[in-house]
Amino acid sequence: MKLGTVIGRVTLAKTVKALEGGRFLVVSPFSREQFEAGLDAPRGMGKDPSLVVYDAIGGGVGDVIGYEEGAEASQPFDVPTPVDALNTALVDEMFFNPWKG
Repeated sequence: MKLGTVIGRVTLAKTVKALEGGRFLVVSPFSREQFEAGLDAPRGMGKDPSLVVYDAIGGGVGDVIGYEEGAEASQPFDVPTPVDALNTALVDEMFFNPWKG
């Protein structure tokens, strides 16, 4: 699972039947500096390109979410769906304590 900040939403004119009830969010992945600052970090654009994430659990602009990419993103659906990234968690609290070896 990766973490990112929701920076926008995508509006569709039509959608695939299997995706009804959810929405698409534009997410900026967390950078190492954002992990170090925790949830107090400035929200918004990280170093990596943003991506579109399917959301059925209620993430909104400004929220920190956990998401999965790739084949794992389509696993919760009964039928094959065109999803590359899926919102799997809404983050309430975060601690970062890197190992110093």
